[in-house]
Amino acid sequence: MKQVIAPDVLTYNNTQNENDKVICTILATEISKQLPEAENKVWHAHPVWFIDGNPIAGYSKQKAGIRLMFWSGADFEEEALAVKGAKFKDASIFYNATGEIKKKDLQRWLQLARDIQWDYKNIVKRKGKLERLK
Repeated sequence: MKQVIAPDVLTYNNTQNENDKVICTILATEISKQLPEAENKVWHAHPVWFIDGNPIAGYSKQKAGIRLMFWSGADFEEEALAVKGAKFKDASIFYNATGEIKKKDLQRWLQLARDIQWDYKNIVKRKGKLERLK
């Protein structure tokens, strides 16, 4: 199963400066390759990959760099994913150069993202309460 990178994600990547565009392109390619079953689109103004409607991974341009975020990443127990969400189970890492992206780490995190999921899709229905899916 080959996942295509959605046109709006490609547009997002192409609107970044040259350095950030390369980082975004690497991230989009790797995420799509490792999670071929995931749908991707621009959601809340940045690229996000979903499995069965549940957000799994995404990235965005921020002052500190390109932030790669995993919605359930706090449970991955990965030191490099040091930016933790205060309210939810997310964890992130920032990239400012392509050399900072360690593909083996990224591939491991994407496998964890598939294996460890909290139900963000139904968070509103559950009045902000998260339940573990996997």
